Amino acid sequence: MTNILLVGLGGFIGSILRYLASGYVQQSTKSIDFPYGTLAVNVIGCFIIGFLAQLAETRGAFTSESRTFVFVGILGGFTTFSSFGNETLNLARDSQMLNAFANIGANVILGLLAVWLGRTVSYLIWK
Repeated sequence: MTNILLVGLGGFIGSILRYLASGYVQQSTKSIDFPYGTLAVNVIGCFIIGFLAQLAETRGAFTSESRTFVFVGILGGFTTFSSFGNETLNLARDSQMLNAFANIGANVILGLLAVWLGRTVSYLIWK
């Protein structure tokens, strides 16, 4: 139950940070043609998870609970793209290149297909 609360509280914080950061970047670019806010959040999240993962793995910088709060909660609320990036890099680092590329392909292709399918199902139900 403690882990669930840590993830929930972290997710609350991360989601608010994502909303603020994404909105700030999008407003700053004054672009309506490209989602710079989402791109910024994804890149920032990937940098942070990479930085913190290195500290966790080489310096033991996080307890199990703090890792759950920060990595799964805050960063998961900020962007799950950071988890995807970290997991893919871990596969590549462990010489599991086929799995790394499969993870990239599966997430991108299945993610886009799932968005398309969700939109299609919604359209068909409420047309």
